[in-house]
Amino acid sequence: MAAWPSGEPVTAALATLAVDSRCALGEGILWCERRRVLYWTDILAAELWRHDPASGHTHTWSLPAPLGCLALAEDGRLLLGLAKALHAGDVEAQLDRRDLLTTKLADVEADEPSTRVNDGRADRHGGFVFGTKSEHADLRPIGRFHQYTAAHGLRELALPRAAIPNSICFDADGTTMYFCDSVVPRILRCRYDAATATVSDIGVFVGLDTPGAEPDGSIIDHEGALWNAQWGAGRVVRYLPDGRLDRIVRTPASQPSCCVLAGDTLYLTSARVGLDDAALAEQPLAGGVFAHDAGRALTRATDRVRLP
Repeated sequence: MAAWPSGEPVTAALATLAVDSRCALGEGILWCERRRVLYWTDILAAELWRHDPASGHTHTWSLPAPLGCLALAEDGRLLLGLAKALHAGDVEAQLDRRDLLTTKLADVEADEPSTRVNDGRADRHGGFVFGTKSEHADLRPIGRFHQYTAAHGLRELALPRAAIPNSICFDADGTTMYFCDSVVPRILRCRYDAATATVSDIGVFVGLDTPGAEPDGSIIDHEGALWNAQWGAGRVVRYLPDGRLDRIVRTPASQPSCCVLAGDTLYLTSARVGLDDAALAEQPLAGGVFAHDAGRALTRATDRVRLP
């Protein structure tokens, strides 16, 4: 048991290896409660991963471009955020294939060659919100946030430009959106209107307390608390709705990237990119998917996107 600076107790635990995937940049993990399987991406390898925890079977598909994020669709397909376009794919019909066949839904920032699709999340109203990452070496903040819906296509959200947009998630009724720019150690939130793709009242939700930690992927649980994977700090942190730190789940990899709740289990992806030989010798499981018993009361179903 640890303590937060206020003196309040903080529960700490250690996640264990679930899938030894050794992804260069594992990200965007999702749980499909219908099929009871996990999906995630290795962005740098341009691969989509699928894992069935019950059978232990894992399958990967190759894609024509880096896959930054993904979402479950209402009709059973996946929405796939490739580098410069959103696609849809019926992955379950292609379990015998290595190359995934997809259908393009929309081009993304075709006028800006120095960005690619990064983090994204279903918005609880059938839409999908995602950000684009700066590909400049100096990470100048040129990335934007967008909403995609079947009715309106792409609409840009009036949020500050970002270098690495991340931590996108929504409260239970989908009217509060959480997000960040990973180069700044804080998570923001704002009011979000899905119907009009408008945002307002932008403010700081929480600042990270560990030097070198970068906020990465986040989810909201049944109690309204936010779980955030903290790149560089080797941990996932649960923040209560008022911003107080409640739990810390440490990982055997320094670069956890995204998390999801599946039943009573918290799953999280991690990355090997940027780790030298010495670092990999110390954390040989980096790039794997890890698991932690989080408690069934915290689980909420993964939201789905409505596709044309």
